[in-house]
Amino acid sequence: MSTERYDPRPVEAHWQSVWAEKRLFEARDEDPRPKYYVLEMFPYPSGRIHMGHVRNYAMGDVIARYKRAKGFSVLHPMGWDAFGMPAENAAMQNKVHPKAWTYENIAAMRAQLKSMGLSLDWSREFATCDVDYYARQQKLFLDFLKAGFVRRKTAKVNWDPVDQTVLANEQVIDGRGWRSGAPVEQRELTQWFFTITDFAQDLLDGLETLDRWPEKVRLMQRNWIGRSEGLRVHFELEANAAGQDTLEIFTTRPDTLFGAAFLAVAPDHPLAAAAAAGNAGLSAFIEECRRMGTATADLETAEKRGYDTGIRARHPFDESRTLPVYVANFILMDYGTGAIFGCPAHDQRDLDFARAYDLPVLPVVMPEGENPETFGVGAEAYTGDGVHIHSAFLDGMGVDEAKDEVARRLEGRTVDGKPMAEREVNFRLRDWGISRQRYWGCPIPIIHCETCGAQPVPDADLPVVLPDDIEFDRPGNPLDRHPTWRHVACPSCGAPARRETDTMDTFVDSSWYFIRFTAPHADEPTVPEALSRWMAVDQYIGGVEHAILHLLYSRFFTRALHRIGKSNVDEPFAGLFTQGMVVHETYRAEDGRWIAPHEIRFVVDEEKRTAFLIENGEEVTIGSIEKMSKSKRNTVDPSEIIGTYGADTARWFMLSDSPPDRDVIWTEAGVEGAHRFVQRLWRLIGRIAETVPANVTRPAEFGTDALDLRRKTHRTLDAVISDIERLRFNRAVAQLYELTNAISAATGSEDGSAAWARREAADFLVLMIAPMMPHLAEELWRVLGHEQLVGETAWPDVQQDLLARDTVLLPVQVNGKKRGELTIAADASNAEIETEALALESVQRFLEGRVPRKVIIVPNRIVNVVA
Repeated sequence: MSTERYDPRPVEAHWQSVWAEKRLFEARDEDPRPKYYVLEMFPYPSGRIHMGHVRNYAMGDVIARYKRAKGFSVLHPMGWDAFGMPAENAAMQNKVHPKAWTYENIAAMRAQLKSMGLSLDWSREFATCDVDYYARQQKLFLDFLKAGFVRRKTAKVNWDPVDQTVLANEQVIDGRGWRSGAPVEQRELTQWFFTITDFAQDLLDGLETLDRWPEKVRLMQRNWIGRSEGLRVHFELEANAAGQDTLEIFTTRPDTLFGAAFLAVAPDHPLAAAAAAGNAGLSAFIEECRRMGTATADLETAEKRGYDTGIRARHPFDESRTLPVYVANFILMDYGTGAIFGCPAHDQRDLDFARAYDLPVLPVVMPEGENPETFGVGAEAYTGDGVHIHSAFLDGMGVDEAKDEVARRLEGRTVDGKPMAEREVNFRLRDWGISRQRYWGCPIPIIHCETCGAQPVPDADLPVVLPDDIEFDRPGNPLDRHPTWRHVACPSCGAPARRETDTMDTFVDSSWYFIRFTAPHADEPTVPEALSRWMAVDQYIGGVEHAILHLLYSRFFTRALHRIGKSNVDEPFAGLFTQGMVVHETYRAEDGRWIAPHEIRFVVDEEKRTAFLIENGEEVTIGSIEKMSKSKRNTVDPSEIIGTYGADTARWFMLSDSPPDRDVIWTEAGVEGAHRFVQRLWRLIGRIAETVPANVTRPAEFGTDALDLRRKTHRTLDAVISDIERLRFNRAVAQLYELTNAISAATGSEDGSAAWARREAADFLVLMIAPMMPHLAEELWRVLGHEQLVGETAWPDVQQDLLARDTVLLPVQVNGKKRGELTIAADASNAEIETEALALESVQRFLEGRVPRKVIIVPNRIVNVVA
């Protein structure tokens, strides 16, 4: 056997069939063992898995297999995020029904994922386009409606005039629709909303409990929720100012009122509309603003433009001053009051605006120690702390003291019998508009009656099923054009009525799927006993691009379910890990065409590496390393890799090449190196199986060589446990390489106890590689003479007395300042020291999610992390 070459194809197919036959990975609700729920963000069924999928699901599978071996009852399910515009686009382009396109893609991707040998519970599989799934989602919608978590209102939206649908802010790229490329318009539409703003403070507070989430993700969510404490101030307007006496603004910096240079309102503010009556120039400007997207980020970076309405407001502390009122393109109507006062010296967007319109810039806060006579503001606003200047009664005060003093004084004054100011908390978070004008989505279970208004579909009439006889001959929502589907009787009065033809945002589908996995075949959306058994998800894995919306909406859904008594948890994901991307070189031909990696051959000499087209020998330019994408053709087909090298090789390379939170560079050389290691393991374990019997007797004492190998084995086991628990898969792989080398070096020893030590090391090595290369591990376990499957074998125990090592205490600095201490083995490698130092909680806190530029280690003296 030791001379044979390992062929992964028949081996992997065999063990996959064995696992399936034994239903080895199906989770049982009644299992008495402690639970562990591991989940990767489920895929959209595009038809092909990509290398990002391989990396993502390989990571989750390592955790799932490891936790099973450690004695946990593991839930590791799979499903499909299957609704959305791509299916409708495919229907129009390929003359195929979205349902057929979607389910064909699911079948293809399911087969590809199964070829990876993932330990998934396929008995719980569902797609969000399954009627069984979206029927329960419609029930949840109605439950939320009854609880007051759903509202119908008119709001400004991004409208794609080509796809003829509403777009989320994130789907507007440089002012254009993400799929059609058409310039996006702003429209006023009546939409259905989830009232996520009612949960804003709760969602913000909950972030403090998520200590197993990346700090950068929690920070992104804090900023998105955007809690701000400030003052609502009523500015008096000059008489007959478009029929209004006052203008309300919200500000977080009332202390800078003495530096105010202007007021500005959103283009859709009532004052703007009133001022535009009879003003053609202002009307044209407002219309131009409506053609911009509604994304806050786009508005922040866009050129600051405004239109002077001619209206003037009185300064609240200086009646001799009046401030011009502008309509400005960077003000949002749905934040605060839709109006601001601009203090150019201390807000960058206000400064940009003031420079553009030649407005005064008066600094009213300066850093401690500056001279108020000479302190000024150039191209950048001063936003730091300091003392007040040019501010009458505020001069000399700090920022917080001045804020309180302004609030106190304005609260004591009245306008039209009301306080001139009130303290207020505002949130940047907006209600979640879920209406989408498309067919391939979950129908909103509402019926519109001319007499009774919007009526919920009775529970007895659920689900509202999408009709199959749909035409995709032109853009727009086919449900609006269906001859019969939308016509229905009002459930209240029986009169002719019409169904809601908008369908739900696909983010709704993915905001509770992890809960449905706990009871995927139940008649009700949730089963309390199953939900209590499995939730929350212990480890969630997915891309950081979902850090805000998907995760925030999932947190909202979980809280909403709790409030209506259908869940006993507030947070859906106890642990979150965001993996890096898979990247690859790019290649271009002389005519500018992107070239795929499989179309190229390389020539490497001492001076350079050159690429040539295989078909004609033309030299190809080797470009930058970028995220794999179809547009630049720098993708690698996982099926080809698995077919050539085997799934275990692909998994091993993905886990070994770089830290899992960073990008991994796909290279053919790296894959070949992983495959060589597979062959090496096959030969090494084969030799041990042939020379050391499975029933070799444990010796009473161990010789020096045997004891050294046992120490290495158990120390590796201890390190691998730590690395997998911390999701440091590349470090675990490095430990296993080292143990393999140690076993290889020890095979020549003839010490009487060495054979038993080699056998123990071989068994432990196979068990440790099993979560990463499960097919190879099963085959090697069989070769070693074991009857039980690796997948059914407990994780080995560490013998603590073999771990004893001399230790040293190293101070750990971040940017030259001591932030912690590290106790570590005196003979630890620099790589081990760096890993352990960066894992210190105190170091992570000061890094704030940043990747250190370098780590300087002075042996036995100190560790300095340079951020």
